[in-house]
Amino acid sequence: MPDSHIRLAVKALSPQAVLPQYATPGSAGMDLHACLDGPVTIAPGQRVKIPTGLAIALPGPEYAAFLFPRSGLGVKAGITLPNCVGVVDSDYRGEVVVGLVNLSDAPYTVQPGDRIAQMVLLPVARAEVQVVTELDETARGAGGFGSTGK
Repeated sequence: MPDSHIRLAVKALSPQAVLPQYATPGSAGMDLHACLDGPVTIAPGQRVKIPTGLAIALPGPEYAAFLFPRSGLGVKAGITLPNCVGVVDSDYRGEVVVGLVNLSDAPYTVQPGDRIAQMVLLPVARAEVQVVTELDETARGAGGFGSTGK
């Protein structure tokens, strides 16, 4: 089985920054922590940007870092990412900032050091776009939303 480890260079931009870490040996994503000077309360329906205090460098354009919501925050508190999945491109060197939205009807407070998202490193394929006049046929064809049943 090939080694699935890649090198992720991480730069702490703040002394309060917590390095990304896997919670368990089987975790797919590394937890990202809020790097805050004090608590931040997110009102119902409000969107906020929470800094992590970290910058990263992926090994090359064949990888990207994807930011996903933490399932516990989403299910228990209604806190998720407003764009569903954040993408950190391989050439970005600025601070990793997590957008959060409160979908619940109650305020939610993020404390300094709280786990706010998870980061998954994935390979990405770069496409060579080819303009064609016809596409190959499939059994599904142009059937869209719900076309394959319930």
